[in-house]
Amino acid sequence: MAKQKRFDWILLVILMSYFMILLDNSIIFTGTVKIAQDLNLNQATLSWVSSAYSLTFGGFLLLGGRAGDLFGRRRVFELGLILFGLGSLLVGLAVNAPMIIASRAFQGVGSAILEPTTLAILMDTYEGTERTKAIAYYGAMAGIGASVSLVIGGVFASLLTWRVGFFMNVPISIWMFYLAVKHLNKDNSQSGKLDWLGTFSSLIGMSALVYSIIGDWAKLPAFLLAVLFLALFIYQEHRTGQPIMPLRLFTDRERIGAYVGRFLYLGAMMGFWFITPQLMQNQLGFSALMAGVAFFPLTIVNFIIALQVARLTAKWGNGGLLVTGIALTAAGMLWLSFFAPETGYWWGIAAPMVVIGVGQGFSLSPFTAAGVAHTRGTDAGAASGVVNVMHQIGGSVGLSVLVTTQSLFSGQVIGFQHAIFMGAGLLGLALLAAIFLIVPGERQKN
Repeated sequence: MAKQKRFDWILLVILMSYFMILLDNSIIFTGTVKIAQDLNLNQATLSWVSSAYSLTFGGFLLLGGRAGDLFGRRRVFELGLILFGLGSLLVGLAVNAPMIIASRAFQGVGSAILEPTTLAILMDTYEGTERTKAIAYYGAMAGIGASVSLVIGGVFASLLTWRVGFFMNVPISIWMFYLAVKHLNKDNSQSGKLDWLGTFSSLIGMSALVYSIIGDWAKLPAFLLAVLFLALFIYQEHRTGQPIMPLRLFTDRERIGAYVGRFLYLGAMMGFWFITPQLMQNQLGFSALMAGVAFFPLTIVNFIIALQVARLTAKWGNGGLLVTGIALTAAGMLWLSFFAPETGYWWGIAAPMVVIGVGQGFSLSPFTAAGVAHTRGTDAGAASGVVNVMHQIGGSVGLSVLVTTQSLFSGQVIGFQHAIFMGAGLLGLALLAAIFLIVPGERQKN
């Protein structure tokens, strides 16, 4: 596919589509109480509003990434927009538990197609310094979008209705579809067929794995089912000529380090994003809206740093920037683990957030770049799918680990301290992956 130096509309389509997915997750985080009240949901049923989405999102990610490689990026991206927009409309119109749960599951399929395809389109469209800049913005959106979305979700839940955020996705999806038709490169003819055994085994295996993390019952059987089907999946990928996840993606040291490091890093960050707003509300008396606004020190610093990533990558190298970023994030997380109510917000939370924000700004873009480094053009979608699987599964595992750690202690503050300390430990392991896998892997290719 010919390279196009269009850094305006195409990048807007990519980033806005990614932001829609991030916004959706945050609205659910901040709107659960209102959703439960409006639809008369008990706690067990309410948990499935998030779980149904996570199951299909995690389950279809590898398929969504590979589909673009086989059937054309733009065609698959447009399909993802249609599914996501329609799913958002159905969620906003939901009147009972079965409707909202089914709609969220349907929406998860759209997200699983959109997220890896946006990154693959980016890889197709840009090269050289423009690709470095585009990946920097894409990686920054993962952090900035998550924290900004907490504020937007809080505004909708507190001042309007949780339905507004989902309805808002509909016109945005239509606008993105129009821009995609107008500005994205037309798909060249593709050759190949879908690996149906690999598709089936990965769907069952990934869904069972996600359920074993977030489910309420039969978690061990789900985990055993996941191991069985993922083993079948890996065997199938080894023997087939057209795998949906080519095993050659795991022969590169830099990419392996990026996958492992992203898994650990997002695990720590997802737990941080989830439990810190609760602490601010319960210990400092913040409202849900103010707890979202309180993330601005992280968001603003992250945005400023993200604008410098392309220049700093050229100066320090992707690996060097990543090691610095993970180390700073771990230092900020360690500082935050000493929070006490008498310390207050500014010194106990806001100041560590600034350090975390700098580290996050330095880390997420290089993680993304390393995860798709040295891939063939025909594997860009599959590599993007693996990047997003590590993002999704790592976040789910890390959230479970930090929440479980917090629950082991009787007081919320001491539980928070130990959970955040555990997050710092996960970041320490991510730092080792960067030092011993990503940096040497990058040097070997240069």
